[in-house]
Amino acid sequence: MYRGGPGQWAWLLHRWSGVAVLLFLLIHILDTGLVLFGPQVYDKVVGLYTHPVFRVGEVGLVAAVLYHALNGIRITLIDFYPELTERQRPLFYAVVSVFVLLFLPTAYLMLETLLW
Repeated sequence: MYRGGPGQWAWLLHRWSGVAVLLFLLIHILDTGLVLFGPQVYDKVVGLYTHPVFRVGEVGLVAAVLYHALNGIRITLIDFYPELTERQRPLFYAVVSVFVLLFLPTAYLMLETLLW
């Protein structure tokens, strides 16, 4: 039985983050299109985004974009330098490390007003 590993997690997280970004873009296109129904409708819908649930969702979006970008760089490096295929595990751990170093302070700053 296949038990997975860093390669499987990298692949799975890359797909999930890509789908999350795609869903955000679709929602963004739809809510921007609401301007066609008048400024009142648009302002009412966009006003919903100040709710704390959406603020947490924005942090999730930042996580998805950041991981997807960092892992995309890892994939690109492996594509251009095939000898790095042997170092996929350390490269994945590097992606996770850089993600954590960049994401945690960003998430704190984004959620600071909700926490205090």
